Amino acid sequence: MAILKIISIFATSNELLIYIQCMIQNVSSTRVIGINISLSATTYAIVDVRGNIIAQEEFPTLEHPDINEYVAFLSKKLVEIMEANGGFNSVRSVGIGVLSGNFVTGCIEHSPALPWKGDVPLAKLLSSRLGKAVAVGNNAHARALGEHAFGNARGMNNFIVITLGDGLGSCVFSNGKPHLGRDGFAGEIGHVCINPNGRQCGCGARGCLETYCARDGIIMTARKLMEQSDKPSLMRDCKNLTPEAITAFCEKGDEMAIEVYQRTGKMLGMGLSAYASVMNPEAIIFTGGVSKAAHWLLDPAQQTFEENVFHNVRGRVKFLPSTLTDKERNVLGASALAWEVEELSLFT
Repeated sequence: MAILKIISIFATSNELLIYIQCMIQNVSSTRVIGINISLSATTYAIVDVRGNIIAQEEFPTLEHPDINEYVAFLSKKLVEIMEANGGFNSVRSVGIGVLSGNFVTGCIEHSPALPWKGDVPLAKLLSSRLGKAVAVGNNAHARALGEHAFGNARGMNNFIVITLGDGLGSCVFSNGKPHLGRDGFAGEIGHVCINPNGRQCGCGARGCLETYCARDGIIMTARKLMEQSDKPSLMRDCKNLTPEAITAFCEKGDEMAIEVYQRTGKMLGMGLSAYASVMNPEAIIFTGGVSKAAHWLLDPAQQTFEENVFHNVRGRVKFLPSTLTDKERNVLGASALAWEVEELSLFT
C-alpha cells in the first residue's frame, strides 16, 4: 500500500523515474556540477570536493533563445558529461551562476541581457529534468564564492568582488558570508546612479555606473573622445573596438586610449569609494574581461577611491586583481553554490 501511495503522487512516468533515481542515488556523492551562463557561452564542469575540475565543456548560449529548449539541451549535455565521468549518481547537486540570477528564488529575474525575459524559474526547470538539487545565483555571487574558496579572498571575512565585463556586478562578503539582502538583490553597484543625467541603462534608469565601466560603456567613452578631438589614435583605425583592443593600444603608448581608462577608472573609483565607506572591506577583488586592463584602469580607480572614501577607511582597502582564470573561477564559484543547496530528497 505504501508503494502504491508513493507512486500515485507522480503525474508522469518521467517524474516516477526521477524519484527512483533519487532513491538509488549514492548518498556519498562527492562531486557537483558548476555552470556559468554568459552571453557568449554556457560553461559546465564536474568538480570534486577539493575543487578539482574533473571535466569541462561549453556551448553557445544564444543558440537557444527559447528557455524550455535551452533547459532540455543543457540537461542532455549534463547527463552526457556525468555518464562519461563517474556516472549520474556520482554528482549530488548543480550550481549555476548567471546574469540576474537570484539565490533566494532560484530564478533569473528580468535580465536585460539574456534572451529569456521576465522571471525564469531556472532552478525548478532544470531540477525537474535532472532529478537533482539545483541552486541558481547571480554570477557575481558565484564568483565571490569561488574567490573565497580558491582565490585571493581565501582566509578573508570581509571583502567585495567586482565583476567587470558585459555588465558590472558585485558581491560583498560580510563576516565570512555573502550578503544577499532580503530578496537576494544586494550588491547591485552597477545600477547605482553616478550621473543623474547620464547614459541610458538597460535597467531603465539613467547614469548607472555600469553604463560607464562595463564593456559597452568603455567603448562609448572611446568613441566620444574620438568625436571630440582630432588627436591621432590607433583606435580610429580599429574595425572591432573592444576594451581588450583599447588595452593593447595603451601598451603601445596611445594617449587617447590611456585617457579612456583614466576616465573610466575615475568613475569606477568614485562608485567604489561609496561602496567601501558603507561596507568597510579589507579588499576589493576585480574579475572579468575588462579587469584585464590592469593598471591602466585600476590605478586611476584607486587614486579616485582614496580621494573620496571615508577617511577612517582610507589606505586600508587592497585592490587585488583575481589570480584565477575566468573559466576556473566561474565554474568553481558555481560549484560552491551547488554544495550550499540541500541535496534533493523526496523523503524530506
